[in-house]
Amino acid sequence: MDVEEYRSIISNAIDREIEAYTFYRTVREKVEDENLKSLFNELAGEESKHRKTLEALLMKEPRKLGFDTKRDYKVAETLETPPLSADLKPLDGLVIAIRKELDAMQMYTQLASLSVDPEQIELFESLASMERGHKARLEDIYTNMAFPEVW
Repeated sequence: MDVEEYRSIISNAIDREIEAYTFYRTVREKVEDENLKSLFNELAGEESKHRKTLEALLMKEPRKLGFDTKRDYKVAETLETPPLSADLKPLDGLVIAIRKELDAMQMYTQLASLSVDPEQIELFESLASMERGHKARLEDIYTNMAFPEVW
């Protein structure tokens, strides 16, 4: 992978974090349940932190990038997501949010597996773990909303 490919992937990840932040903030304003408002606000804050972390990574000198450039990890294939809209039903919004968290988790896992720099590996594994936690929380809420008979 050359420096421009790397920068493109990280830039796309930043765009996705911004999109997720905007989505969570917009949906927060649409929901009436205070617990959901709080959850979406918290998730928006975490996505903002992810963006800042990725922006710092993007600013690293190219000679300090630690990736195995011989592998084709096909991250770009996982970067397309459906457009987000705040006019969705809450359940549909959760489905999109879960999908976005899954996509982000997979992208960061792939970047960690490609990295050869221990610091980068730790960063991407940490981001993947955070996204996995977001996904699990959203799935719990979805399950309770979609299948109220189970609680």
